Amino acid sequence: IQEGIQSLGGYADIFLRNTLASGVIPQISAILGPCAGGAVYSPAITDFIVMVEKTAYMFVTGPDVIKTVTHEEVTKEKLGGATTHNETSGVAHFSAHDDAECLSLIRELLSFLPSNNLEDAPRRAGSDPADRADEELDAIVPAESNLPYDIKDVIHRVVDDGYFFEVHEHFAKNLVLGFARLNGRPAGIVANQPAFLAGVLDINASVKGARFVRFCDAFNIPLLTFEDVPGF
Repeated sequence: IQEGIQSLGGYADIFLRNTLASGVIPQISAILGPCAGGAVYSPAITDFIVMVEKTAYMFVTGPDVIKTVTHEEVTKEKLGGATTHNETSGVAHFSAHDDAECLSLIRELLSFLPSNNLEDAPRRAGSDPADRADEELDAIVPAESNLPYDIKDVIHRVVDDGYFFEVHEHFAKNLVLGFARLNGRPAGIVANQPAFLAGVLDINASVKGARFVRFCDAFNIPLLTFEDVPGF
């Protein structure tokens, strides 16, 4: 506060660098503790946010100010905790139990991403043969169109080694997003989820999907779409 307008200029420099790097290099924010006020805008405009449960908070205005202005009492966890931003607001993409898991998630995420928009995503050899077939795929989708099923069961059987790294898992569950590998090459997965809201695309799911598609487009990551939505 004492620094006045100079502190605002410092924040502006940070936001400028975030903006210039957008779509050029992947930007990942790890929120390990409180992040409030002007500092919260920078992670909000990065590509991915990982928050640690119980210790990480993100909000522009804290509970004390809210109580003074609106006379409403709210906890830090409810206002801007990992659960809130992963499930309700959709600001965060991943939730970790502790700092170690947070860093592990980031390392795994980076394994699917190129260093910049001019490089190819890293390729990793898998154990799946090129001619692998899975007869169980014939039985997953029910014959009756009104019966739900879990699209993740399909995804795991299609991608290399059955490994699917889901993004935004707890927000807008009617759309499933994430990364996987096909013949060792990373790919973005976009899939309707019939097991939740019948897989319909509402506002949250559409915003969630559009942002992920834009990211994959910026870094030349191919997309694989699993489509099963009512009325389409």
